Amino acid sequence: MPVPARTPLLPGLPASRPHGWRHWLRGTWPGRTLLFGLVVKLITTAWQATGAALPSLLDVLNTLGGLALLFVCAYALTRLTFWAKRRLLWRVRRKLILSYVFVGVVPVLLVITFFLLASLLLFFNVSSYLVKSRLQSLTDQAQFLAQTVVAEVQSSPSPAMALESLARRQTGMAARYPFVSLAIVPMSGLTCEAPAGGEARRPRALPVGLPVAVGPWGHLDAPVSLPGWVTCDGMSSLIAYNVLPTSDDPRSHTRLVMRAVAIPDVVAPTWAVVLDLPMSRVVEERMRAETGIRVGEVTASPFGDRESSLPGAGRALEPSDPEVVADGTWSPRSPTWVAFLDYVDWTTGVTSSATLAMRIDVVAIYERLSASSARIGELTFGQLLVIVLAVVGGLFLVIQFVALLIGLLLARQITGAVHDLFTGTQHLRNRDFAYTIPVRARDQLGELAESFNAMTSEVTTLLGEVSEKGRLEQEMHAARDIQQKLLPPAPRHIPGLTLAAFCEPAREVAGDYYDFLPITDTMLGVLIADVAGKGLAAGLYMAQLKVIVQSLARLHHEPKAFLVAVNKVVAQNLDPRSFITMTYGVIDLERREMTFARAGHCPLIHVPGAAAAGLRHAELLAPDGLVVGLQIDEGQMFEASIEERTIRLAHDDLVVLFTDGISETMNEAFDCYGEARLAKVIEQYAHLPFDQLRSYILAELRAFAAGADQHDDMTMILMRVD
Repeated sequence: MPVPARTPLLPGLPASRPHGWRHWLRGTWPGRTLLFGLVVKLITTAWQATGAALPSLLDVLNTLGGLALLFVCAYALTRLTFWAKRRLLWRVRRKLILSYVFVGVVPVLLVITFFLLASLLLFFNVSSYLVKSRLQSLTDQAQFLAQTVVAEVQSSPSPAMALESLARRQTGMAARYPFVSLAIVPMSGLTCEAPAGGEARRPRALPVGLPVAVGPWGHLDAPVSLPGWVTCDGMSSLIAYNVLPTSDDPRSHTRLVMRAVAIPDVVAPTWAVVLDLPMSRVVEERMRAETGIRVGEVTASPFGDRESSLPGAGRALEPSDPEVVADGTWSPRSPTWVAFLDYVDWTTGVTSSATLAMRIDVVAIYERLSASSARIGELTFGQLLVIVLAVVGGLFLVIQFVALLIGLLLARQITGAVHDLFTGTQHLRNRDFAYTIPVRARDQLGELAESFNAMTSEVTTLLGEVSEKGRLEQEMHAARDIQQKLLPPAPRHIPGLTLAAFCEPAREVAGDYYDFLPITDTMLGVLIADVAGKGLAAGLYMAQLKVIVQSLARLHHEPKAFLVAVNKVVAQNLDPRSFITMTYGVIDLERREMTFARAGHCPLIHVPGAAAAGLRHAELLAPDGLVVGLQIDEGQMFEASIEERTIRLAHDDLVVLFTDGISETMNEAFDCYGEARLAKVIEQYAHLPFDQLRSYILAELRAFAAGADQHDDMTMILMRVD
């Protein structure tokens, strides 16, 4: 199989030129750019190796050298891309397979990826919502517990019983929420509204010294006062703090705690209850059991550097429940996601953002979302939906795989047929016309192969015909050269008369003929003729006519007698279906007159030269006469129809003879140029030299034809009296 011409490994490097590397480096602009960059980098590297600082100029050159190397790399990568494209995509089969992959496989993969990402995004958002909802529920629970503690403390008959109730309440809470901690802190300067529907009560003052802390307070130090930003309604929010490194855990990390503040419902409260519910392992495991999500590390202020404002005296908590299991390894079905949470700075009350890492158990979340009491056999309705979806997805993949195999098979069949055609064309290029393409299938490609085989069987015949046609064309060109030599040379100058003529055949050989026949020293015969038809037959008649007229011109000095004699000879030798039109004139230079006769030919145009150049008037002279060669009788009708006419010739007179190929020039609409229009052109430019006059006439004819083909031979004789 032919492949593209060998390409060098380095794009731009000649494949077969001697000393290619050196020529590429020194003779091409990418090579010179690479050489410049390498030299500059070597110089700057050697300079820096000495420990000296680079001068400013050398620093600039170092930058330019780096840019040059980067440019050469980009150039080489571009050329390498085009080279790989030519090499890899040269075969049609690879192009079809690649196009099928892009059209049929890539969209499927994109759709599958899209739905997978959409499903993951849905589960991620649902998981984030579940985590935030659970944390909000815990925060609300902490607020409720704090308010319960306030109510119990207010209703206690004595401070000792209040403290006992506070300790008992903390113990009860710790059974469900390990490390829960309570504190009663003093407050002042806060005035609240009276309770709705009741009288304003005086605050109960605890005789014991405040603050009072109950519980472990293992995560943070117990608060000793209430910040000024806390209102009468209290607060409940997440609080973030940093856990300082220890010998057991040398890393620093952020933890969360649900903190709630409850204030007695009085006008001037003097104390408040602060309840902390830390995010312990027990709470995390319960959240995982309820939601299927295992929470991980917390990152405070992920979009800003505000972690330094977090309390830094936090301590790590250990689970108090011995049944709490340690964090296991990540499961492949448990992707990682984050939930964005809001936490409050306890000192300032400013709200900031934090991210909470989550390990999502997709199966567990789906089972909780699709939980239903309806069951079909051993399966729930949600499990049945998953199975149906898996079956449909499997069928889709199977269909896609089968379509891929069918596409590759069809591509192989198509490209196999193309390769056979390519092989056949290579044999034809090597002139092996006996080679046939195997017909592999009865389809359009098979029909194409059969057509190719039929074509190759006819190529030899066609080549023979082309050779024969070439030989005939050479013979026709030779005949044209011979015919041009039969015509007299023009222009010619005779004392007292200037002659010019031209003949443009419509085909290789013309049927028009003109001649200048010397009769005596002072008399000259001028002949123009047009054989009916075109091509080789008309050219042969034209050659025969030349012999006839040259033999009769010296015997007959009068135009009428000459035409009668020519008609007798031609009528006996011409095909009855053909004829010749002719105009013959005899110019007597001594008497300065011209006698002429017309045998069915175009009119003669006479432009007198006595008037000024712009006042000349062309005359169309058309005496009667039949065409030459009609076999009607013995020539009596022809002789009776011929009329002679004599015109006087003055100085600068112009006489023009032409064939109907000029006056009957047609355009695309088949309109003829006409003799009157030709006479007007000759009248307008009669004063010009013959070369210019001829050029103007031909230009007018071509402009009128407007690209239409020349349908007849064009011949013209120009005569001017000196």
